[in-house]
Amino acid sequence: MSAEYAASTPSSTSSARSVTEATRAVVQEFLAARLAGDTERLVALFADEVDWLLAENPVVPWIRPRSTAAECAAQFTELMEHTVPEDARASVDAFLVDGTDAVLTGYVSGTVRATGKSFEGPFALRLTVEDGRITRHHLYENSLSIAEACTP
Repeated sequence: MSAEYAASTPSSTSSARSVTEATRAVVQEFLAARLAGDTERLVALFADEVDWLLAENPVVPWIRPRSTAAECAAQFTELMEHTVPEDARASVDAFLVDGTDAVLTGYVSGTVRATGKSFEGPFALRLTVEDGRITRHHLYENSLSIAEACTP
């Protein structure tokens, strides 16, 4: 049997589908935990070591390097400490899942508590889920708008 044929057999297709479904379920749980502010659940969803990417910005207190589950989950708490929760908005326009990878795109906006200035812009989030836990979290967002909102 050729590798091409084996790759398209029903058992491999259903296996790939189940990996994709498992990834989708973890990402949906991640989104629900973020929305609820459940940092304990976020810690459980992140792997012990995470490939975290978010462009560093010294004027934005919640944007910094992270690599452990606890550090990654704490990003939500730090964001809420430095922004006005009632002004926070996020929408997801696309949620694509292929195997262990998921990509979400959308729009985010908020207000920085210390300055009263607003930020907004599109975002893209790439997550990888392995063994039921998030191993990659790469966020691309309008960092200029966020930096300007954090600058007095």
